[in-house]
Amino acid sequence: MAERIVSVVLAAGAARRFGGRKQLAPLRGRPLLEHALAAAAAGPGEETVLVLGAHAEEVERGVELGGATVVRCPDWEEGQGASLRAGLAVLGTEVAAALVTLGDEPFVSPEAGRRLLAARRPGLAALRATYRGCPGHPVLIEPELFAPLSAASLDAKPAALLREAGIEAVECGDLGDPGDVDTPEQLAALEKSGS
Repeated sequence: MAERIVSVVLAAGAARRFGGRKQLAPLRGRPLLEHALAAAAAGPGEETVLVLGAHAEEVERGVELGGATVVRCPDWEEGQGASLRAGLAVLGTEVAAALVTLGDEPFVSPEAGRRLLAARRPGLAALRATYRGCPGHPVLIEPELFAPLSAASLDAKPAALLREAGIEAVECGDLGDPGDVDTPEQLAALEKSGS
C-alpha cells in the first residue's frame, strides 16, 4: 500500500502588510489562494488540508476549495506556528509525511514536493525546498515531528524548531520561483511576470 502523504496549506493570517484578505486577491482571473490549492492538489499529496483563521468564512465562500479539508485555527493571531499546529493536529497516525506550503505562494511547482519525497531517508525528520539557496516551500515534515511541533509554545518559530531537528535543503530553483506575495506590489509583479 502506498504511503499516505498529506499537503497542508497555511492561509490563516490577516495579511496586514497586504491590506487584508490576501487569500481572495485576484491573480490571473482567480483568487490567490486557489493557485496554491491547485498546486498542492497537483502534487504528490493524497489529500489537502487548508488552514484558515482570519476572515475564514469569507475566504471559504470566495475560494474554490478543490476538495481540500478546511481546518479553522482559533489562535491564528499567534502566527504561523499556530497555523502549523492546527494543520498537523488533524493528521492521523496513518499519515507518512506532511508537505507544508503557504497560501500566498501561488506558483510552487508540484514537482518540488515529489523531489522532497525522493530525498527522504531514515533518520531525517524534515526537508525544505530551496530556490537558488534561499529557503522556500514546500517543507516536508515526518511524523516524528508532528507532536513536538504541535506541543511547541505559542512564541516558538516553526523554522527554528525545524532547524533544531536537522532540516535539510533540497534545491528546487530549476523548477521556477514560487513567488511569495506579501504586498499588493508583489501581486502586481506576479500578474505581469507570466511565470
